[in-house]
Amino acid sequence: MRAMTMVAGLALALAACGKGGDEQKPAEQAAAAPAGATGASHEIDMNFDGKAGSFSPAEITIAAGDVVKFVVKSGPPHNVAFWTDSMPAGGADVLNKAMVETMGPLTGPMKVGIDESYEISFAGAPAGEYKVYCTPHLPFGMHGKIIVK
Repeated sequence: MRAMTMVAGLALALAACGKGGDEQKPAEQAAAAPAGATGASHEIDMNFDGKAGSFSPAEITIAAGDVVKFVVKSGPPHNVAFWTDSMPAGGADVLNKAMVETMGPLTGPMKVGIDESYEISFAGAPAGEYKVYCTPHLPFGMHGKIIVK
């Protein structure tokens, strides 16, 4: 009973924190929203077998405006994170706006269930290479590359 009370209290506190004074007006929300996806959808599987992690395919070429859907297939938890040091100029700003439910800048949330997914729109993304990795499985070689044409 005590634990349930604490959880309920924490949930209320977190909900209250989300209602702070930084509410946006509709015009500001529209300006802050990422550009809509206009192209094709691509799927990348996320796997880990206890020894090695992988994105499959590890490298993919897409068009600006396409959506990439990362799907947990084995060995969760997985997430999607990007290195900014090799990203084209302006790419970080586009992805930060397109990525929802993040753990930090350019870092998507952990997905723990098989077939859970995380989608990222590359609408408005500058052409170039976007190097991606899975935070918990980076030491196991789980990295890839998205090339935007």
